Amino acid sequence: QVQLAQFGGGLLQAGGSLRLSCAAADRTVSLPVMGWFRQAPGKEREFVAGINLSGGETYGADSVRGRVTISRDGAKNTVELQIDSLRADDTAVYYCAATARSTSEYVYWGRGTQVTVSS
Repeated sequence: QVQLAQFGGGLLQAGGSLRLSCAAADRTVSLPVMGWFRQAPGKEREFVAGINLSGGETYGADSVRGRVTISRDGAKNTVELQIDSLRADDTAVYYCAATARSTSEYVYWGRGTQVTVSS
């Protein structure tokens, strides 16, 4: 099991920016894809963005497209997420996740970080 530690989040102002980071406890394990999901109150978890070791990015939730940036450091097994022009509907618990070499599914998960956007 690979542990993912998340940093950032909290109470933010609408119109501002969110920056989250995530680091795998084991820098040597191969994590082909690292990404972010979020779950708002009363809603299903949704995919926000993912990035592979080659820097290829995938963006999910339509509500954040054009406002979200994902980046990673493959050598350190870290991934960052930035969302600009925050809105109240960005309020959610954000989860870092990663795939393993044996599967394309996200199998490793962080504990989640609460992000609340205040207007």
